[in-house]
Amino acid sequence: MGSVTKINQPAPDFELPDLQGVVHRLKDMRGQVLILNFWSAECPWSERADRELGVLLAGWQERVKIWRIASNANETLGTIQATTAKQAPVILIDQEQAVADLYGALTTPHLYLIDQVGYLRYRGAIDDITFRKRTANRHYLRAAVEALLSGRQPELPETQPYGCTIVRHLPE
Repeated sequence: MGSVTKINQPAPDFELPDLQGVVHRLKDMRGQVLILNFWSAECPWSERADRELGVLLAGWQERVKIWRIASNANETLGTIQATTAKQAPVILIDQEQAVADLYGALTTPHLYLIDQVGYLRYRGAIDDITFRKRTANRHYLRAAVEALLSGRQPELPETQPYGCTIVRHLPE
């Protein structure tokens, strides 16, 4: 699985349906800073990232949008809907992992930051917490978004993602 996404290049366009069947197209988000969050209904690391992102998004208000992309082959629509019932996020369904493969997403969460003109400016983890390091010293995504909002490029455009592995369909 190779990614066609390259930092500081146009983010590959795609379209995916949300839980209500409404199709969302990446190209329609031009003019917005957008976070793509490859997400899982069952991963505690995704749940943690949701909490962190909720705080960050409240501070950024309408200047930053987020799309959560559910790509796990083992998660049903019912599981996803039950998990998101208490939230109002945009959850896009990538049942065949086409967008996860296109972007080279490996984990949940795996975050991709796209600027106002549609260029990929950051990919990786939300911060430097890992399985063994439980307190963040560096907040990668926050720094990258704040750089973009200030008209600068992120200092650190890529970090290693961590979390639960995306469950893919087995080859036939």
